[in-house]
Amino acid sequence: MHKINLNAYHPILDIQGHTVFASNGNVVLCYKVDLPEVYSLSEPDFEELHSMWFQAFKPLPTGTVIHKQDNYQKVGYDSKQLPNGTFLERATHDYFKGREYLKHLSHLFFVLPLDKALNAAKYVNPFRKTEKGYYRKLDVQVAEFITAVNDAVSFINNGQRVSLVPMAPAGILTHTNDYYNGFNQDFDTDILLDKKHIEIGDHYFDAIAVNNEGCFGGTVQSSKINEKFTSDDFSFHQGFIDGLGLDLNENHMVNHILYLDDKHKWRKLLDKKVEELSKSSNFGSQNKVVLKKVQHILDQINSDDSSRIIRGHLNIIFWHPETEQLKRIGSKIKAEFKELDITPYHPNGEERKHYFLNSHPCHTTNFSNEDLYVTDLKHALCLYINNTNYRSDDTGILFGDRQHNIPVFKDVWDERKKRIKARNFAIFAPTGEGKSFLANNILRQYFEAGVRLVIIDLGGSYAKFAKLYPDDHIILRYEQDKNLGINPFFISDESDLTPERLEDLAVFLLELLAEGNTMSKGREVAMKKVLLHYYKTVREHHSLASLYRFVDHHKDNLIQELHIREEDFSVYGFLHILSEYVDNGLYSFLFHVGEDQTYTIEDKRMIVFELDEVRDNKEILSVMLKLIKSAIQRTIWRNRSERGIILFDEFAKQLKFANVLESVEFYYQAIRKQNGAIGIILQSINQLPNNSTSASILENTQVIYSLRNEKGYDELKTRLNLSSHDLNQLRSIRNNLTGDRKYTEIFIKIGKESNIFRLEVPPEVFAAYLTDGTESTQILELFEKTNDMEQAITTFINYKDKAT
Repeated sequence: MHKINLNAYHPILDIQGHTVFASNGNVVLCYKVDLPEVYSLSEPDFEELHSMWFQAFKPLPTGTVIHKQDNYQKVGYDSKQLPNGTFLERATHDYFKGREYLKHLSHLFFVLPLDKALNAAKYVNPFRKTEKGYYRKLDVQVAEFITAVNDAVSFINNGQRVSLVPMAPAGILTHTNDYYNGFNQDFDTDILLDKKHIEIGDHYFDAIAVNNEGCFGGTVQSSKINEKFTSDDFSFHQGFIDGLGLDLNENHMVNHILYLDDKHKWRKLLDKKVEELSKSSNFGSQNKVVLKKVQHILDQINSDDSSRIIRGHLNIIFWHPETEQLKRIGSKIKAEFKELDITPYHPNGEERKHYFLNSHPCHTTNFSNEDLYVTDLKHALCLYINNTNYRSDDTGILFGDRQHNIPVFKDVWDERKKRIKARNFAIFAPTGEGKSFLANNILRQYFEAGVRLVIIDLGGSYAKFAKLYPDDHIILRYEQDKNLGINPFFISDESDLTPERLEDLAVFLLELLAEGNTMSKGREVAMKKVLLHYYKTVREHHSLASLYRFVDHHKDNLIQELHIREEDFSVYGFLHILSEYVDNGLYSFLFHVGEDQTYTIEDKRMIVFELDEVRDNKEILSVMLKLIKSAIQRTIWRNRSERGIILFDEFAKQLKFANVLESVEFYYQAIRKQNGAIGIILQSINQLPNNSTSASILENTQVIYSLRNEKGYDELKTRLNLSSHDLNQLRSIRNNLTGDRKYTEIFIKIGKESNIFRLEVPPEVFAAYLTDGTESTQILELFEKTNDMEQAITTFINYKDKAT
């Protein structure tokens, strides 16, 4: 048994910035690779990434070694970054804490070998004692190499999808120590090498490699069909060797090492090889196969000027605390290679040790010709892994990733507007697919992050979650022939009458007069003059009825007195139309105001207007929306630095009427000046009439959520200009509503970025979001007894647990 102690033979002599001077004389430039999220790439995206790597690497000097190392480790989810203050936050924090997932780290190393010939002997022990190592200075050759690598890195970083970040010295040392310490946590150990396996601390290691041209059976490509998400009518793609990345779901690393060789030298060598094989091809079928492959490579070199000959080596090093499990993982890896029509090589004894020790970036120059396949750079780059775990933003709304259901934050507010210009959102989902559940999830997290909410609801979906915050919410429910207690004309003193306030009131009246769509500057100015005159003359008890009486009283001389034109303000038109809203008019109850109640909502951070009773009355609904808007303008929008969201639930029912759509468009216009967002919930995008108002609403909606829709997504694609990959993602949505971990899948598009996320929540959160059914009723009955929603939910869950 052979034992190596890392401290006695450290491979690194010196680190300057992200440049490593290795003790064997190699110079290594070290980068961390940020890759796109898994499932976010389409077939053309994979082709584009393949081309990007090729263009970046092709000009690098002959003799360069490029080593991409993808490390996958099973770890428990650390809930530290999750908020932990409220009842539902605590439940979520505890529910996901420790959940196992595969964490991926990707690194790219550019190596300038001490000896540019790159012809290592069969076995090189990287830990042989050297005299103080070879200490290379920053000579001309090193400086030229660094310049060439910087060009390649800049080219990659100028693309949209991948970024290379220079590693810090501490990170480089940690990487080396973790590697040779066998990824054991919390203790340092030695490497024990014997014939059967490599043992480091608690872990046993093995390796499987692709090390000669004979390993490749069929062709390689930049991507392949993802069987799991593809069905008869569409194809979902994954990277060619993604099955050896996150999908393997074991502790392992993928090392991909490229030696950039001299084309002419290889042409001579291959010519010689062809000659030898031709002579011996009669002796066996294997020689014929190899001859064919070598001839093919040679033809490629001769015919394609852009080709770049490389020698390559791909290995997968994997580990487990139990030796028996190594066999199982090895079988999985071999099965995956078989799918790709690649026959891997399983090294033993000395060879295995050699593969492990020399897959560290300082030692990658130690592979010999017998460990390397010869091919073109384009071919080799098909074996790159181009995606990684879901990326969590620093802040945002919590969803789950599609790989392991672990929490990821998605910043759908985008304070600095990096991804989106307008943060308005839309949720599309047929009945029964969980749209209220999703809306509850988004709004609850916004609310707990300090955003003010105004929910205009026709379905009663938010009462339960609102009751978890007894002091912070108010529910204003419209009942037959009653008003909401909002008097837009109320002012507490003259300082309330700002130019903005007058502007809002003028717009409010012109909308009531159904002149919202023909509003001219002249009419607006005339209306403001009338209002100003009214407030100067009438000093108290302001209301629509009082204004109406004032205009009626002055009808004969108002026009002359205020110097306004008849066509800008028709006194009789005003009195005729508004007569419906005053005295004994049909809708006068809407404006019957003893005292303005708007102040009751001023300090509430969640305001729910429940308008289910009025959903079918065009006139009342339209006026309600205008009244609500006036209340919002006076309370929530006064402070522009405060974030606010207005949500229209069951939006389609509000959209049956044209004037309602226009009324909503006003919200969209106004929200631009605010630090706010508008959300709409629709069963189908067809519920939005296909007109310019709807088009303007959709144009200003840059965050899209869609749940599963059995009828398909073609309309969604057309109206929202979705890409074909967006459509494939939508079609790949699969919910799982059985078993321990129930989840729904959601398509989320933020600006140009899209992916599928999952929504899995702890029982407490599930109970808080339930909007109908017997369980929801049970919780509300418990709440009636205690007046404490938290207690009601906890009691309900305890009952349920005992019952099961």
